[in-house]
Amino acid sequence: MKIGFIGLGNMGAPMAANLAAAGHAVTGFDTVATPPADVAQAASAAEAAAGAEVVITMLPNGAILKAVAGDVIPAMQSGAVLLDCSTVDVASAREVAAMAEAAGLGALDAPVSGGVGGAAAGTLTFMVGGGAAAFATAEPLFEVMGQKAVHCGPAGNGQAAKICNNMILGVTMIATCEAFALADKLGLDRQAMYDVVSTSSGQSWSMTTYCPAPGVGPKSPSDNGYTPGFAADLMLKDLRLSQAAAEGADADTPMGALAAALYARFVEEEDGAGRDFSAMLPRFETRTRES
Repeated sequence: MKIGFIGLGNMGAPMAANLAAAGHAVTGFDTVATPPADVAQAASAAEAAAGAEVVITMLPNGAILKAVAGDVIPAMQSGAVLLDCSTVDVASAREVAAMAEAAGLGALDAPVSGGVGGAAAGTLTFMVGGGAAAFATAEPLFEVMGQKAVHCGPAGNGQAAKICNNMILGVTMIATCEAFALADKLGLDRQAMYDVVSTSSGQSWSMTTYCPAPGVGPKSPSDNGYTPGFAADLMLKDLRLSQAAAEGADADTPMGALAAALYARFVEEEDGAGRDFSAMLPRFETRTRES
């Protein structure tokens, strides 16, 4: 398949490389990064999109996505699919889908879960919104870049699934870190804490797969000085997207709102910027009820 790939950062570059390694003809564009091996370099986003059967975008936010869509949609051939893998607000995803469909294109919003490691290993999970025909066109590409793609319904529903998932993740990671800090103060050994919770009703992905306590459970960023696997900055972005969506939908999400406020304080006022989102644990270790 002929593919244009716009956005070759930490996530986009390995995704594009995996597509090229699988035999697809991939042409990439990024304003800063250079394409990985076997990915041709275009001089512009529109050039990367010209003649492509699928154009994939992996971009930082909704405003940039809309700007790029405005450049690439006129360059795309009729019947091609615009596949956006960015994590953006639901409204932007639906606006871009409407733009694409008005131009005779298929459109999918397909944010991912799995981080940089999943992008490199080709084990991402895609949460996909958009039409069935466009999903069928892109499905072979999902199989190369990931281990699972779930069609969540019409345009915007992929973003809705992503922000709901990551709101749960943010809340459970905070709770897990709070519990370890409390266990420390109560004199409970961390390994014993893990052994109990990982097989009991408090079990969660934050505990058993991505444990925030160094030396406990499977290897995670906590074992590497909290070098980001998923940065606290990105968790804050996703939690803010969840709260913007909740406000628009008139949904009551008090735990999501508290998680967003805590990550905002951690990233913007404390030392969380550039650290993994599980670095909430050392934050709680040094705090008391009054601080």
